[in-house]
Amino acid sequence: MPTEDLQAYQFHLRSFTDEYHPQGATEANLVQALADTSWRLNRVAALETNLLTLGMAREPDPLTTAPQQIQDAMALVSALESQSKALSNLSMHSQRLSRQFERTVIQLRDIQKIRRVQEQQELSNLLDIIEMYEDKGEAYRPSDDGFVFSDPQIEAAIRTRNRENLASAAYEYRCESAA
Repeated sequence: MPTEDLQAYQFHLRSFTDEYHPQGATEANLVQALADTSWRLNRVAALETNLLTLGMAREPDPLTTAPQQIQDAMALVSALESQSKALSNLSMHSQRLSRQFERTVIQLRDIQKIRRVQEQQELSNLLDIIEMYEDKGEAYRPSDDGFVFSDPQIEAAIRTRNRENLASAAYEYRCESAA
């Protein structure tokens, strides 16, 4: 909306991007949809507050001699009554947005899970190829075969595989020692 703060919206979007780290157009679009839906849900809450405030401000003070707390409570009841249709519409809108948000989160997580499994399989295949080349004493460039992993990713995967191999060897040693 024209009156909304673009900088605040961009910060809001960045918080979703930082949380979900989208890869590719589909994930980026789903993260954008989450941020937009969340922004709209926040707007619904603000609109609800504004409606109640407006309703309370417009209502005449029926109990001028009552304590302020009672006057405020009566004004709130009056505002709820006078704004019931608008509040009902906002509630329905909020429910729709909440369901949309939940569905989008599920869809994004499913897509990311599939991507991560595929990446892990590709990384495992790459490590097998690297080991084969090292055993032959030859150099290997992963990019020649279309692998797009960065050097830090490959190094981290090698360290992880080495730790797993050490843990497995330690477990086997412990089992053999116990027998």
